[in-house]
Order: sequence, then C-alpha cells, then structure tokens
Amino acid sequence: MNGVRSWSRLLPILSFIVVVYALLVWSRISAYSLAPTMEPQDFSNLSWYEIPFYYLYDYFSHGTICLLFAFTTAGLVYEFAPKSWFTRHMGSSMLSGYILGALFAPLFTVCSCTMIPIFAGILYSGAGIGPAITFLLMAPATNILTILVTGEFISWEVAGARFLASLATALFAGTIISKTAFGKKVEEEKRTDLPQDISSVEENSIPLDERLVSALRFGGFLAKQILPYFIAGLVVVSYVTAYTPKELVEGYLTGVRGVLLASIIGGPLYTPTLVEVALGRSLLGLGMSKAALLSWLMGQPYDIPNMMATSKVVGWKVVLSYALIAWACSISFGTLYGILTSSL
Repeated sequence: MNGVRSWSRLLPILSFIVVVYALLVWSRISAYSLAPTMEPQDFSNLSWYEIPFYYLYDYFSHGTICLLFAFTTAGLVYEFAPKSWFTRHMGSSMLSGYILGALFAPLFTVCSCTMIPIFAGILYSGAGIGPAITFLLMAPATNILTILVTGEFISWEVAGARFLASLATALFAGTIISKTAFGKKVEEEKRTDLPQDISSVEENSIPLDERLVSALRFGGFLAKQILPYFIAGLVVVSYVTAYTPKELVEGYLTGVRGVLLASIIGGPLYTPTLVEVALGRSLLGLGMSKAALLSWLMGQPYDIPNMMATSKVVGWKVVLSYALIAWACSISFGTLYGILTSSL
C-alpha cells in the first residue's frame, strides 16, 4: 500500500520536472526568446500607470520557462548535492577546496543576502576561510539562474565574461584572505565550534518521492523569497526604461569613467538578484557600454546589505578585504573587457 502511495506521488512530480526541462529544450530548438522584447520606444504611447503592467506581461510571457527551469534545478541540486562531502574537502590549504568552492557555488540559485547563512554553514562545517569566501563571492554573480538570465536577456558573450571575471575575482579574494592573519584567526575560531558529526541523517534512507517533494519545496521557497523583490524591481526597471534620457546614459556610462561609475552604483547601492540583469539590459539599450555593464553586473558581492550581514559571521576585516578586492576587480575586468572587445 505504501509503495502504491509513493508511486502516486512520484509520477506527478517526475512528470512536472520532465515537462519543465522539455519546455526549455523546446524553447532552444524553436529559437523562442526567453527575454522580454519591449524597447524604450515601445513605451511612448502608454500612460504612466500602464507601463509596469505591459512590461511585466512582456517579461513573464517570455521568461516563465527560464524561471521554472532555474528554480526547479536549484531545488534538485540543493536536495541531492552531497553537502557534507564538499565541506570535508574545502580546506584553505587544499587546491581542491577552492575548486569545489568555485564549482559548487553556481549550483545555488540565491541572492547575495540569502547566501550568508549558506556561507556560514559551510564555514562552520569545516571549510577553510579561503574556499568559503570563494563560494560566497561566486554564488550571487554566477549561479545557474543569473548566468542563464544574463545570457538570454543580454548576450552569452557578456554572460561568459561575467562568469570568468567573477571566477577569477572569487579565487583571488579567497586566496589572499586565507593568507592573512585575521583570515586564519577567523578560520581557527569557527573550527573550535565544529559539530562532531556533520551529517547525522542518512539521506539515502529517505524515499525518493519525499526527497523530490523537498527539492520542489526548496525551489518554491527560493521563488517566494526572490520573486516579490524581483517583480518590484521590474516595475522600477519599466519606468527607468521608459523615462531615462538616452543622452544621460551615453554621457556618463561609457568609457573608463562609465566603468568606474557602474562599479559604484552596481555594488554598494545594491540591486537585487536578476533585477540588475533586467535593469542592465535597459541601460544597455539606452547607450550604456558593455564594459560598464560587466562592471555593473560584478557588483553584487560587495553590496552594503551583504557586507553588514557577513560581518556578523567573519568580522569587518575580512569583509572590507573581499569588498575592496571585488570592487577593484570589477573595474579592472570591466576595463579589460572593454579594451579587448572595443566596447568602452
């Protein structure tokens, strides 16, 4: 009887997952756009109160497949990834620790502030400060959802540049901080509070249907956390797209000065996950350079809410160190990308 009940739950869940992935494959085969198609001139005949409704409809009529895929994948990865194994192999003295921190981070589809508890859990579970910082800086800027949305909404060239630049930044910051006296002190302090048994529950003993339900619930949890702020951000983006003078963007968000300004407004002032992609796309359409856009997109790890929350875990010396490194790298890689692609 229990077997029949288990299969009656398992089949609908598996069917849902298959449909979500099939829709994404279909969208790629049919060249269906997952990005909104409205341009600044499309808003000219709309009243001010109509603008957000039209923009939201345009967005979700194209982006729902992308979001379903990303949140479903995030839930599956979070549920089935062997977390305890990863944390046991993420010491600061091991190259594998940095590789795991960099590769594991993109699997978590969360914003910068939501990353803090996961970062703290990894640090307290035995990971070194270096790999943990690498993980912290990689996840918000290069997780599955942000890279997929960046590629679909802006371009895969920018998405690739964003991934490589963020990877280099995260590895550099993690390595530098792991060599500092205050970084080593934080690492030692956290290890004194380590639990003797990291994983007291045998995940393999949990039925598959229950784990899949848990995965989808986690995906839904992320959606509840992210989407309300995302929608509010899209409303702001719709007005920015409709009313920002093109001459203003072309005058201040191009050249080296544009890269520097983008690194400031894209980081400390904080733009929620995904909203920075939509807003960046709008600014790009208004004349923002691709170099400034890359610098803008790399700003998430050193936003003010993130730094304040992280300081409660590792202290301000670590926080200010990785923030300054991330800021300098956003300027450097933005400028370098602009020079290499002639997009300053």
